[in-house]
Amino acid sequence: MNMTDAIDLFTKEKLDKIFPADRADTFFEALYGDVSEGAYDISLEFSNIEKNSLIFEFHLKQRPGKCLACNVTHGLPMVFSRHPVINLDGITKEINTLLNGKATCTGWDVKQTKEIDRTLHILPVAFHIT
Repeated sequence: MNMTDAIDLFTKEKLDKIFPADRADTFFEALYGDVSEGAYDISLEFSNIEKNSLIFEFHLKQRPGKCLACNVTHGLPMVFSRHPVINLDGITKEINTLLNGKATCTGWDVKQTKEIDRTLHILPVAFHIT
């Protein structure tokens, strides 16, 4: 799989179906018991191909009137790895469906959170392919 094929395959519309915008509210409801406690919205974006991995990113965008601080997002790799609402195994199945036999996701690794600026943090996930 090359980058052009991946960009054509993993469009914003398709990724929004895999990880809908309202999943952030479901996540915060499960995490805190109250949607209004959520400090950010979450979207799934395709980023790159590296070696035998498709790199996707969870974009954490600060909600109005909330603070997107490092102490809020630093522990997210472990949380996102395990949380059933985020459901990385389910995302893997959806990516495999989109790949339609061109490649197969065999696992994933959540990387460390990157602070882009005060309003955007990115959590990369490498989906390994064969």
